[in-house]
Amino acid sequence: MTYVIAQPCVDVKDRACVAECPVDCIYEGERTLYIHPDECVDCGACEPVCPTIAIFYEDDVPDKWEDYTRANAEFFSEIGSPGGASMTGVLDFDDPMIAALPPQNQDWKDENNYQ
Repeated sequence: MTYVIAQPCVDVKDRACVAECPVDCIYEGERTLYIHPDECVDCGACEPVCPTIAIFYEDDVPDKWEDYTRANAEFFSEIGSPGGASMTGVLDFDDPMIAALPPQNQDWKDENNYQ
């Protein structure tokens, strides 16, 4: 099992979770963050610090965002397991489902003064 980052993170990428992750398993794509399912140790440190409430334990992902479980896992099909997000930096792609989304969460970004 692992944690999953869902729709509220798309086009926000706050990164508070990245700072809390003790194993460096939260990777940054072009529009959202992804948790590597093989590197995550299920500690849960990321979940309470997410300001957009986008992180869920795999079994608790809301039905409306169930595709994000697949998207988080398949994001890594091309890069495998690099051994930590700091090894890759920001990646210039997203899962195709996320890449195809129209702009998301603009109201949240405006309310919280995000660029």
